[in-house]
Amino acid sequence: MVGSLLKLAGLNWPVPDYSTLSRRQKTLQVKIPYRSKTSGLHLLVDSTGIKMLGEGEWKTKKHGTEYRRQWRKVHLGIDAETLEIRAIEVTSNSVGDAPMLPELLAQIPADQPLAFVSGDGAYDTKGCYSAIVARNAEAIIPVRKNGKPWQENTAGAQARNEVLRATNRLGQTIWKKWSGYHRRSLVETKMRCLKLLGERVMSRDFDRQFAELQIRAALLNRFTQLGIPETVLVG
Repeated sequence: MVGSLLKLAGLNWPVPDYSTLSRRQKTLQVKIPYRSKTSGLHLLVDSTGIKMLGEGEWKTKKHGTEYRRQWRKVHLGIDAETLEIRAIEVTSNSVGDAPMLPELLAQIPADQPLAFVSGDGAYDTKGCYSAIVARNAEAIIPVRKNGKPWQENTAGAQARNEVLRATNRLGQTIWKKWSGYHRRSLVETKMRCLKLLGERVMSRDFDRQFAELQIRAALLNRFTQLGIPETVLVG
């Protein structure tokens, strides 16, 4: 099909077969396009599971599972303003969300100022706050239920204790509205878009799976750039 399309376009390009593409995918370096910005970035982070092995939902419901289904965990960081994916990591489903936040932040260029990092209560850890403060950003992370003040005299602990004091003073519902925490739902929508490109990854090798999901992220960013309207105030 690809060969016929190139022929119709008048291009004499060679078309690699599936085996060649599969071999190259393992070492493929995918560059995820995004629109650069000079203002502070508001990064929204979350994770979701994507199937890598197992029967489909209909077959499972109809005939039961023949073998255990397995999942990969996709960690995403998106720009709250442009809705573009700025960071992506892939792990096994046994890896928690919090340990991967420093890895996501490391993918944001050092010359890109970070203003806010929003995540759910799973990121309410000392490591996450330390990584966020190290980038001179403000954490918008709800304190876990029955959370207590941290005793360490560090910038990360101080920032987290400020969130705890504000939550105790305002109540968590008002704090979430006041802090803009609900914008984090945008990253959940982006997770849904990622799965619309396929409920499972087709590759079996981890490196190829990572490349496959990076390609999806690059495609989504391109779709976002083409499909998001620009609103202009008309006076």
